Amino acid sequence: MCGVLGLFRTRPVSTDLVEGLIALQHRGQDSAGIITSDITFHLKKGNGTAGTVFNEKNLARLTGNIGIGHVRYPTAGPGSDEDAQPFYVNSPFGIATAFSGNLTNYFKLRRELTKRDFRQLTSFSDAEPILNVFADELGKTNLDKFSPESVFRAVKGTFRRVKGAYSVVALIQNKGMLAFRDPYGIKPLAFARQGPEFMFASESVAFNRLGFARFRDVEPGEAVFIDTRRRVHSKQVLPAKLQPCIFEYVYFARPDSVLDRIEVYEARLRLGEKLAAEVARHHVHPDLVVPIPDTARAAANSLARALNVELREGLIKNRYIFRTFIMPGQKKRMFSVRQKLNPVRSQIKGKDVLLVDDSIVRGTTSKEIVQMVREAGARKVYLAITAPPLRHPCVYGVDMMTRGEFVAKRHSVQKIQQLVGADALVYQTYDGLVKAVRGKETGRRFCTACFTGTYPTGITNKDLIRMERERRKWTNQ
Repeated sequence: MCGVLGLFRTRPVSTDLVEGLIALQHRGQDSAGIITSDITFHLKKGNGTAGTVFNEKNLARLTGNIGIGHVRYPTAGPGSDEDAQPFYVNSPFGIATAFSGNLTNYFKLRRELTKRDFRQLTSFSDAEPILNVFADELGKTNLDKFSPESVFRAVKGTFRRVKGAYSVVALIQNKGMLAFRDPYGIKPLAFARQGPEFMFASESVAFNRLGFARFRDVEPGEAVFIDTRRRVHSKQVLPAKLQPCIFEYVYFARPDSVLDRIEVYEARLRLGEKLAAEVARHHVHPDLVVPIPDTARAAANSLARALNVELREGLIKNRYIFRTFIMPGQKKRMFSVRQKLNPVRSQIKGKDVLLVDDSIVRGTTSKEIVQMVREAGARKVYLAITAPPLRHPCVYGVDMMTRGEFVAKRHSVQKIQQLVGADALVYQTYDGLVKAVRGKETGRRFCTACFTGTYPTGITNKDLIRMERERRKWTNQ
């Protein structure tokens, strides 16, 4: 998924960019980076979290009142130091970008850029091709008569060549700051303004952290350019076909964020209410409800209230262990489960416990948690999931890109229940998911490809096979 930031202030931005990246740290813990600009670019990036990559010494050289930042969650490339963002090119003008998403034609673009356009790429990140495509498109305009319209033409050319899901923030040296979002708006991106200061961010929590009170979403297919005189220019470059990723509301986004006018916390409360009806329909009668922290907490709260069952914090999270879902590698995820969670035996022993979680991908993590609760003395362990069964790869930036990873693709719900060791397994319905997230936005559509196999950008089964084959190539390098 990744998190991106753009900041244009009346004072140096480096420290504020770190603060914003910390607010977005849940979106990626693999690497962090910042580039600022004054008379030239100043870049610092590396593997690790924002708190480990940046220090007082390297922040001191990130001078300038304008800059962009990034936290990475790898979906393309092997995740080496070279894949850390932002990236920059020297021509035209000097352009730097930070990117969230995934390009479904990454390898095709890479071949075109290296063999046809003679551009040398230095990483396996799909952020680098989109930067080079934009630079190439901007180079086709009349550079002696640079204008916001030149930028918008370059963005339109980028939209034409780049396929997939992407939210981009960019610096054009001595010209201004740019942000644009793919025509389906699959990845979140918002824009805030406070007097002469401006900010772009993947989630609204970053605005709260830095004191920006009002914001709006960057519309799908829209480009927003702020010139060096702090004038805002925006254009709907392509028609909007808004279908944001529904998994943001289920799991990925922070609960205190607002994405495309939907409050994430409220959406999760509604998910719990819908799931409660399914639990009752399956005649599951727990003594207590226990959320699997942290993303399922709001849903567990409303589910317990709807069932008139007590909610207890039966699993305590170690705050110093990061999100296991987005950790690279199954062994690392499994090792971290018992490091991350510890049962409160006094609350669990002798009880029929209903665990509430947001999703099941491979099933191994759920199995470990169910076993942990049994070992703590639970009489029965039920499992309720706030999302429907995940069966299809995400090609847009969530690291579940291989069809074989999905336990629900290969097994029935009854079989999954046996595999994870639960006394009952209850999934959210697809209809319940969409209605819960939609809330008052009654006409809203979402990207639900990981549940339905229907991709907004028209990905076919043949495309999936090709992308899996290409992904294995760089994984084995």
